[in-house]
Amino acid sequence: MKGFAFGQYYPARSVLHRMDPRAKVICAVAYIVASFLCKNTFSFLLLLVSAFALILISRIPMKVVLRSIKALIFIMAFTAVLNIFWIVDTSEGAAPLVDFWVIKIYAKGLYHAAFILVRILAMVIGTGLFLTYTTTPIALTDALESLLRPLAKIKVPVHAFAMMMTIALRFIPTIMEETEKIMSAQKARGADFTTGSLAKRAKALIPIIVPLFASAFRRADELATAMECRCYHGGEGRTKLRVLKYHGRDAFALIFVALFIGGIVAINIFGRKYGWLYTM
Repeated sequence: MKGFAFGQYYPARSVLHRMDPRAKVICAVAYIVASFLCKNTFSFLLLLVSAFALILISRIPMKVVLRSIKALIFIMAFTAVLNIFWIVDTSEGAAPLVDFWVIKIYAKGLYHAAFILVRILAMVIGTGLFLTYTTTPIALTDALESLLRPLAKIKVPVHAFAMMMTIALRFIPTIMEETEKIMSAQKARGADFTTGSLAKRAKALIPIIVPLFASAFRRADELATAMECRCYHGGEGRTKLRVLKYHGRDAFALIFVALFIGGIVAINIFGRKYGWLYTM
C-alpha cells in the first residue's frame, strides 16, 4: 500500500517537473490512447521503451516507480491467466502448445497475455510520471479547471469537480496509511486476517472498516472546517498565485506525443500489411 502511485509527489529537477500541468494532463491522456492503439510486437516494444524513457527523463529512481506496480500485481496476474487459458487460436494449422485434459494453451494466448501486461505496465508508469509523481495536487487542480473551463458555460461546476478529484487523489495514500495503522493495531490485539474461511476473513475486516470510515468522515469534517476558516466559497472570483503559462518545452512535448501516436499507427498499418511478427 505504501507503493501506491496516485497522490504521491516526488520532488526532482527534471523536464517533466517543469512542464505546464495542462500539457502533462493532455500527454497522459494521449499516452493512454497510444497504449490502446498498439496492435503488434513492434508497437508494444516501442510502448515499453517509451515508458522506461519517461522514467529516465523524470529523474525519479526506477525502484520508486516500479514499487507502485505492486498494488496491481494481482490484477495483472489475473488478466494474464485469463488470456493464456481463454484465448483460442482458430487459424488453420494452429496447434496448442499445451494440450492436457481440458487445458489448451496456444501461442496466441501467450502473446495476448504478454501484450496486456506491457499495456498495463506502460499505462501505470506513464500516467504516474505525467501526473502524480511530477505534479503537485494544487497544480493538478489548476490544470483540470483550466482544461474543463469551456464546460462552465453550460453551468457545469468545473472548479468543484476539479477540487473533488484532487482531494480524492491527495487522500488515497493517507487513507491507505490509516488502513495499515488500523490493521497493525488490530493484529496487536490478536486479530487474524489471513486464515479461516472466506466468510470468517470478511467478518474479520469489520473492525477495520468501521474505524476507517469514522476516520475518513473526521478528516472530511476537519478539511471542510479548514477550508471555511480560509474563506473558501468556491472558484468564483478567485485569483491564482501561480498563473499557468505554456512554454516551448510544453509545445515540444505535445508534438512529440502526437508523433508517437502517429508512429504507433504507422507501425500497425505496415505490420498488418507485411505481417510483422504477431498482430493482435
